[in-house]
Amino acid sequence: MLEQALAYLTDVPTFLSYFGLAVLLTVLFVVIYTALTPHSEWSLIKDNKPAAALAFGGGLVGFVLPLASAIAHSINLLDCLVWGLVACAVQLATFFGLRLVIRDLPGRIARDEIASGIFVAFAAIAAGLLNAASLSY
Repeated sequence: MLEQALAYLTDVPTFLSYFGLAVLLTVLFVVIYTALTPHSEWSLIKDNKPAAALAFGGGLVGFVLPLASAIAHSINLLDCLVWGLVACAVQLATFFGLRLVIRDLPGRIARDEIASGIFVAFAAIAAGLLNAASLSY
């Protein structure tokens, strides 16, 4: 039994490598997303604006879903990194694509228009799910 437990522990460095990369990529996504969106997510969330929290939270979940798929399906850390960056690009493209469809989207979120925040959240999650499914190679 001890041998079996020790055998499982040999995978801890691999786990820590993938988990650390995932945390790093998530922080990178948050920094890039909040820098490129015209409204200040952090300020709006601090001001208790649910639309901003919903839109940002949906984008975050939409990013993490394909990242989890990349971790599960990648052959090494570099492969995971590349697909994690693709997931980031897809989420950014989703938000900017929605801006083309919804007039004054950043303003609507800043004005706390809940419907816009909910729609952005669900569109981001949908894009993340499609992205994650596409990574199951």
